[in-house]
Amino acid sequence: MRIMAFDYGTKRVGIAITDPLQLIATALATVHAADIIRFVGDYIKKEAVSTFVVGMPRQMDGTDSQAAPHVKGFLRQLKKTFPAISVVTVDERFTSKMASASIAQSGMKKTARQNKGLVDQVSAVIILQSYLQQRDLQQ
Repeated sequence: MRIMAFDYGTKRVGIAITDPLQLIATALATVHAADIIRFVGDYIKKEAVSTFVVGMPRQMDGTDSQAAPHVKGFLRQLKKTFPAISVVTVDERFTSKMASASIAQSGMKKTARQNKGLVDQVSAVIILQSYLQQRDLQQ
């Protein structure tokens, strides 16, 4: 079974997925926020997913950011639509900055680096990798 992670934004949602052994996080897609539940539904018809990991936006002091209510609405939607799949959150502070830095260091052309959808996907991969590391430390 795979683990699916989301970098949720009100416009775009970056999505990452693990391999079936849950070892490697890979960018999957960037989907318009209005289409995310349908996209996930279509995906889980083809691939088994055990867990959804959602990045939770926080301020520097650890309190919820302005985007947190939108993410919480998305969490409720996931739980209601896919009740058999567990949903966890991870702190997503700095993931967009880390994603942008990672893309810049990759040597991609400037136009590719400015692709916000790519930043969202890489952010989702970072969120998923963070979850996998936390999970492995707890085992």
